[in-house]
Amino acid sequence: MEIGFETHDHSICVTRGIDTVIAFCAVNGLQLTPVRRRVLEILLEQHRAMGAYEILDVLRAEDLGSQPPVVYRALDFLIKNGFAHKIERVNAFTACTHVGQDHAPAFLICTKCDAVVETQSELSKDVLSKAAKGTGFAIERVVIEAEGKCPKCQGSSS
Repeated sequence: MEIGFETHDHSICVTRGIDTVIAFCAVNGLQLTPVRRRVLEILLEQHRAMGAYEILDVLRAEDLGSQPPVVYRALDFLIKNGFAHKIERVNAFTACTHVGQDHAPAFLICTKCDAVVETQSELSKDVLSKAAKGTGFAIERVVIEAEGKCPKCQGSSS
């Protein structure tokens, strides 16, 4: 399912995202703790890049943790298992919209409202690995990020 910048029901995103992750965890013997689940829900609800301390503020308000290691451990789990991604350019995190799929994500980041859309990239780790092989370089991870203005922010700036 491709989720773009269009207006849609976020509750469906959250429900589908959580259900997909619960099923993946059950099949793969992973433990989705309440804090991990809540961090994922926060990311799914927001549809934008969020900093760790911004997520921590929500957890703190809900009495789910007040120390940075709480959110960083949850984010590490989510990223390691493909449930979330780190947006390097803005040092923030977003939920994965392609859980369980082998994919090369590309992120479209609105520089005005911070909305983030994950889309598929034709440029895969395998393609780059073949190109890098001749140099002796071993690619471990590929991150593609593009910055610009989402349709809503383009309309508001004119």
